[in-house]
Amino acid sequence: MAQVARRVVAPPDDPPVDPSAIDRAYRAHRARRRARVERNRERARARLRFLVATVVLIALVIALSIVLWREVQSVFGL
Repeated sequence: MAQVARRVVAPPDDPPVDPSAIDRAYRAHRARRRARVERNRERARARLRFLVATVVLIALVIALSIVLWREVQSVFGL
């Protein structure tokens, strides 16, 4: 004799939502965004520090070269 077909119970459409999980995900996303912005700011500051240090060193080299050239001219009468 034929048997009755069993019905498959469909899973619920929406999984249960954990409200604290949403808050945690939101906080984690904000923390990642804040870290990315801070990294970009630090990178910009590092570039600025490097450029300032480079300009200062080049200015010192130029000033030292001028002073040395004048001393050489005065000592050797060039």
